[in-house]
Amino acid sequence: MEEGVLGEGMHLPGDRYLYAFYNRFGESAPFIGLARAAARAMRNRPAEATRRAGKRAVAPLADLIQPWALAALDAHRQEGRPVVMATTSPTDLVTGLSDALGFDGVIGTRYEESDGLYTGRLASGFVWGTGKRAAAREWAVQHDVDLGESHAYSDSFYDLPLLTAVGHPHPLNADPRLAMVSVARRWPLEYWDRPPGVPSILGLEPYHLIRLLFRPEAFPYARFDISGVESIPKQGPVILVANHRSYFDVVAIGLVAARLNRPVRFLGKQELFDAPVIGRLARALGGIAVDRGSGSSDPMRRSSEALRAGELVIILPQGTIPRGEAFFDPVLVGHTGAARLAAETGATVVPIGLWGTEQVWPRSSRLPEFGALTHPPHVSVRVGAPVSLQSGDARKDTERLMTTISGLLPDESLLPHVPTADELARTRPPA
Repeated sequence: MEEGVLGEGMHLPGDRYLYAFYNRFGESAPFIGLARAAARAMRNRPAEATRRAGKRAVAPLADLIQPWALAALDAHRQEGRPVVMATTSPTDLVTGLSDALGFDGVIGTRYEESDGLYTGRLASGFVWGTGKRAAAREWAVQHDVDLGESHAYSDSFYDLPLLTAVGHPHPLNADPRLAMVSVARRWPLEYWDRPPGVPSILGLEPYHLIRLLFRPEAFPYARFDISGVESIPKQGPVILVANHRSYFDVVAIGLVAARLNRPVRFLGKQELFDAPVIGRLARALGGIAVDRGSGSSDPMRRSSEALRAGELVIILPQGTIPRGEAFFDPVLVGHTGAARLAAETGATVVPIGLWGTEQVWPRSSRLPEFGALTHPPHVSVRVGAPVSLQSGDARKDTERLMTTISGLLPDESLLPHVPTADELARTRPPA
């Protein structure tokens, strides 16, 4: 234990209740009063001990950073904007974290020191409320930054002076009072624990609610044989990759996703997101729209951001259901997107083999065959072991991935088959 710094596992009397109140209600004037009085409490204590304590805290604090925070900050950096941490905390305590996260500067409360010891006074104003706004304005003048073109993020009602001073205010994980003001001012409420546009109630996304209803019993016109789900990592970036045989593939993969107890993101055709009801649900689940005719790189970018945030993304490399004789080809052919994302993000790639979904909902039909209740078709869903893609060649990695998926299908899938005219017709969209 260093002089002036609490040792590991040590606590101040009553701190558990103090922080519980803070976490529930956010900042309050009495709480901030204690923070301001801390300067006097640190009198004659070595400043270097505080700086060392701040550096030791970097690792545990970094683990608490919400998954989408770094992507949001990187987006500003790519626009050429400096990224600055503005905090009421003492600069000596937070500079280590700021440096580790790549911030360009810190605007914080500075304790006065003399001969390496704190004097018990502030070196400048207290950086809170209007004081934080004043400190930000001073920094902006010194660095030739226009606050009117700047962004500011905060969860605290007491940061309203700063939020109203910038051109782009962002209420982030807002406390109740800030949330009320934000609604009145029509500022969108933002969160960094999930993708933009995904709602949450008490920390639960729509996924957590839908998975309770998404069970095999909800689809009595099909019989499911699902295995290997335990091969999917419970945390960290994951790409689930499956073959594509039917519109009913969404249900088969959804039953796998429902067992994971972790939100999933998926790529889907733009038409799905344009549908009045289904489209809103797809967005609420964190779906990523793909407009195949546009050539946009946005779906890959958003998928990469999700994976870097430690999320799970579902991709069907074939892109669309094969038509005609291609549907019966034993050799599966896929696009390279999943392999490229895996190489870029280091995500674990897990293959899924689907079989029989086309018997429930052939492409030629606008709806599933709901009437098959007495003899429902058999649907096989096989989840394989993670695939190592390390060749550095996206095409070769994709070929290996598709071959692995083929190995998860029944033996009959590997046999050459000459389709009948009726079988060919079932692989084409309805007229």
